Amino acid sequence: MQTIDPVLKFFLNLTMVQAVMGRRFDAKLCLHSVSLNDLMILLHLNNAPERRLRRIDLAEKVGLTASGVTRLLAPLEKIGMVKSEAAERDARVRYVKLAKGGQRILKEATATAEAAANYMFQGDTKRMEEATKLLIELGGSIN
Repeated sequence: MQTIDPVLKFFLNLTMVQAVMGRRFDAKLCLHSVSLNDLMILLHLNNAPERRLRRIDLAEKVGLTASGVTRLLAPLEKIGMVKSEAAERDARVRYVKLAKGGQRILKEATATAEAAANYMFQGDTKRMEEATKLLIELGGSIN
């Protein structure tokens, strides 16, 4: 059996956990017709100044490419969760803004996600806070 570097082992385990948790959260969030990625988008928009971000900034915050986030935004815009907005000073710049429908779904979906997270992560709050600090150091975007 080949031994692997502890850092690589950590990375591979982190990747696997992310995939498993993403599927579990998607199963819970489908009650609100959103995915985990959709929830992340709505959350970042809600926490942004004026509840809006440039697409490229939103893509960076959720860890997607600009085209990837654009593909996710199209259906959200179609059903009224987000809307596109022009910048006041530069017509070339477009913002994504959280719409009223998105605010409502975010509130409901967050409650479901919090319940799911608390169920999955029943445990030591101090260890959870330490793990969260590590994830933020590694590039996580939710403080």
